[in-house]
Amino acid sequence: MRIFNLKIAMLAFLLIACQPAASRAVTIVDGDQILTLQTNERIPTTILQQAGISISSNDTILLNGIPSPRERPITNSLHPKSQLVMQIRRAHSVTFSTPQEQHTIQTAAFTVGEAMEEAGIQLHVGDTLSQPIQSPVSSLQSPISIHSGRLLAITSNGKVITTASSAQTVGEALAEAGIPLVGGDYSIPSENEALPEDGQIKVVRVSESVILAQKPIPFTSEFIASADVALDQTQVLNPGESGLTVQRVRIRYEDGNEISRVTEDETIARQPENRVVGYGTKVEIKTTVVDGVTIEYWRAVQMYVTSYSPCRSGGDRCYNGTSSGATVQKGVAGMKLDWYLSMSGQQLFIPGYGYATVADVCGGCTGKPWIDVAYSDNDFVPWSSWVTVYFLTPVPANIIYVLE
Repeated sequence: MRIFNLKIAMLAFLLIACQPAASRAVTIVDGDQILTLQTNERIPTTILQQAGISISSNDTILLNGIPSPRERPITNSLHPKSQLVMQIRRAHSVTFSTPQEQHTIQTAAFTVGEAMEEAGIQLHVGDTLSQPIQSPVSSLQSPISIHSGRLLAITSNGKVITTASSAQTVGEALAEAGIPLVGGDYSIPSENEALPEDGQIKVVRVSESVILAQKPIPFTSEFIASADVALDQTQVLNPGESGLTVQRVRIRYEDGNEISRVTEDETIARQPENRVVGYGTKVEIKTTVVDGVTIEYWRAVQMYVTSYSPCRSGGDRCYNGTSSGATVQKGVAGMKLDWYLSMSGQQLFIPGYGYATVADVCGGCTGKPWIDVAYSDNDFVPWSSWVTVYFLTPVPANIIYVLE
């Protein structure tokens, strides 16, 4: 009984398989060409032959948008819709160019990325394409250039960032790495240079600040004669005051370190006021006793006293005469030339020496109040000390008020 039922089932299958396939409508899209035909055929290439359409080995057939082998029969289980759309995607020539070589393929891929996958081309970190990876293959006008990335070490803000880039310039590589140059920032190598062979790029961050700095203007001292101040005395009549300037200073920093300061502008906020010192011109006659001698004087000055004699004057021979014509002997005093010209004949009293008259020029008496007292060679006494020299009355008409 089982054998009989099996024979009946096999016979039914053969009857169904031998029946002609049902006719169905097929719409063929070939670029801008669209046509529809009614056919019993199930093999895609046979259907295209019926439509008078030829395809190359690199073209792709899509059935209702799904790629399908060209010799595989169309079944209702695969494409159950009664309306079938057969699209032909024609192959295009695509060239991939690298610095080493060019590679051309024929492909029906829709995008550049699909064509690269079909060609077995992989992109690595830092690699770039001359065309966007989603660009349609049909719109390509030139070869697709593949630029391999170069390993870079970028130093910025004290940190080292490792990346890869196929950029043409340092500036482009920094922008890709998210480290753009801003304001006065600069890079080594500069942003317009090609990527360095050693891959080392340093970014220098530049910032500036502006400060207002105060700077004092020193005052000067002005000396004026004052009849209210005693001779050889001074009195501050005006203490003076420093002036003040305000400077606009621009400070430049590189990576946080100060590099330079430039004064861009300077304004005088307060003018200095000179210090005024009055030197005395008030002559007072005084009397005192010195070495047991009562003297009347109008000036007393601390002076450095040295001594000389005819044969102890520092010359190459003995000099007995003086500038005034007097003989070099005790009672004669010498002073520097400008003092001598003003004080010649002035009567003096020098403690430990006695009376003296300014009657000679002392060529070496410079740099301080200095007087050279004379002796004869027989009574010479060496002097080298500071003493108070008294200028005796009468008061001369020509007075040097400031002894310098």
